[in-house]
Amino acid sequence: MSNMKFSFLIFSLLIILSNCTAQKHRPATGSQDQAASSPSEMISSDQQVTSSQQPEAQAIPGAERISVYLPLIKGKRIGIFANQTSTVGDTHLVDTLKKLGVDIKVIFGPEHGFRGTADAGEKVGNYVDQKTGVPIVSLYGNKRKPSAEDLKDIDILIFDIQDVGCRFYTIISSLQDFMEAAFENGKPLMILDRPNPNGFYVDGPVLDPKFKSFVGMQPVPVVYGMTIAEYALMIAGEKWLSEKANQKYDYYRTADNSPDTPFHFQVIKCGNYTHNSKYVLPVRPSPNLPEIQSIYLYPSTCFFEGTVFSEGRGTDKPFEVFGHPLLSKDLYSFVPKPNEGAKSSKHYFETCYGWNLHDEPGKVLQEVNGRIQLKWLLQAYKLFPGKDTFFLKTNHFDRLAGNDILMQQIKDGKSEDEIRKSWEPGLAQFKTIRKKYLLYPDFE
Repeated sequence: MSNMKFSFLIFSLLIILSNCTAQKHRPATGSQDQAASSPSEMISSDQQVTSSQQPEAQAIPGAERISVYLPLIKGKRIGIFANQTSTVGDTHLVDTLKKLGVDIKVIFGPEHGFRGTADAGEKVGNYVDQKTGVPIVSLYGNKRKPSAEDLKDIDILIFDIQDVGCRFYTIISSLQDFMEAAFENGKPLMILDRPNPNGFYVDGPVLDPKFKSFVGMQPVPVVYGMTIAEYALMIAGEKWLSEKANQKYDYYRTADNSPDTPFHFQVIKCGNYTHNSKYVLPVRPSPNLPEIQSIYLYPSTCFFEGTVFSEGRGTDKPFEVFGHPLLSKDLYSFVPKPNEGAKSSKHYFETCYGWNLHDEPGKVLQEVNGRIQLKWLLQAYKLFPGKDTFFLKTNHFDRLAGNDILMQQIKDGKSEDEIRKSWEPGLAQFKTIRKKYLLYPDFE
């Protein structure tokens, strides 16, 4: 292809295609615009498959394609960022790799911990995993990046955690910190990609950098429609990492591989996946997202975290039920109580009145309709008697929204259509950026 020299810059990155063919891509020498062209150009025409041509099949996470990446990590000292979603079939990836003789020196754990049982925001310390005997370093709370000391005996870093495709789900923030640590310390990084259960649309306000926090670190919308690997390519390609990490990524454009360093930054792609896929997670990604219905609703109902309403924590349907004790008793009622992953939250042991959105997965998908639904938030504000106290004083709502505009729009009585129209310029700009980094056929 004549356009190949302008193909998307994935510097010394091996993209493992769905037919298990490994291809090494070097950067173009042209302008930045030329170098950032669509990644579809890296796939020869006979390998491209449109979503309409591809038969419906179960998506295959990158972690399950062991024969592709095992030769690259065998004999190396491995550090792996993982949690309970890091599975190969019914077996944890760490257990699988250890049985295959891979030398795993350290496991890094995100929010909710390596085994995924900690509360949202709960501090998790370092410990030794009883099952594997491997030391676990927590990367949540005060320590968000591996230190140079953590990495001194590591040859290769692996990232394999299931994302849910929502900006305020903190896995993408942990990913960024992990990428920065890998690049800053010159450690090769492999990302085992996984399907995005909310990867079939893009919606919501784009984050204003003034509201950057761990629940939103980059100027992306609430729903960004990318897999974890596509997102990683974007934040690297757009130079959204630390200055030192960006410099090292630039160096990787021309760096040669060697037997000691078989790659610098590598993605193992999913098989049988497109952005039209409706992927149902085999393992709950966190204690308060126990089923696919809660994952579908999460981008719309997590805003209640920034209000005085219960978002359903302490029930068996978090993010599917929400309400408050002061609403009409004619509404759906529930009583939140402490449980695994939600030992403390709002209105425990109080009867709350509100909404129950739980239904069959297909009907919940229809209700969401490929967009963030603001109607429940607007209705809740309208019905709540104490408008001045609806939003928490912690600014958490603004951090979730990524701006202070949405709260004011709700207070001003703006309609959902008016609010959504204000998102359009930011969404259009983001979609242009997003397209450059897609590894799979898109939904539009």
